[in-house]
Amino acid sequence: MKKLFIQRYTDNQRINHWLVVVLFGLAGFSGLALFHPSMFFLTNLFGGPQWTRILHPYLGIAVFVLFLLMFVAFWRVNTWRREDSQWLEKAPKLVFEGDESQMPAVGKYNAGQKLVFWSMTLSLIVLLVTGLSFWQPWFADSVPIPVQRVTVLLHSLAAFVMSLTAVVHIYAAIWVKGTLRAMTQGTVSAGWAKRHHLLWYRKMMGKAAPSGDSSARPH
Repeated sequence: MKKLFIQRYTDNQRINHWLVVVLFGLAGFSGLALFHPSMFFLTNLFGGPQWTRILHPYLGIAVFVLFLLMFVAFWRVNTWRREDSQWLEKAPKLVFEGDESQMPAVGKYNAGQKLVFWSMTLSLIVLLVTGLSFWQPWFADSVPIPVQRVTVLLHSLAAFVMSLTAVVHIYAAIWVKGTLRAMTQGTVSAGWAKRHHLLWYRKMMGKAAPSGDSSARPH
């Protein structure tokens, strides 16, 4: 009997995700190069300090636009539900003791994943608005220097929060065995879905492919 897999992401969704990953990394490294003299050596990755300064805001905008596509696709399944609050209450036992027995059934995303999604969303909004305020030569001349000083600080804080969120996201994807397959191949095993996202599993089983097909795909 063939192992059953359920489609979690389409090809386009996975391509979009990896583009965000790559461009966010480039925007992050270029931002670090401009943030502190100790990181100035990173400008070598972008052809020198001048090119780093030029490319950084465009990389940031590219990340925002691509993430916006992800937001449109996934915001509905990331809305907060009653089971998410319950999941969050039980999360310490899962994280520190590895005890999954009391975790409530959840849909496509659990509370932790939803917090990552909304943290990324809010951080990117702050990064865009603040970044535009001191972008030379387009907008900076219209924004008072005291305001720019505040927005530079907020920009840095948002970048830190988003980077920390990304680290948590990566760690969780590696920690939960079978998760990485979703973003590399687009599918997860039925056993993984049933164990970690029972409500989503039940929904997808109602849309399963005909008997004998090894891949359950949504219509």
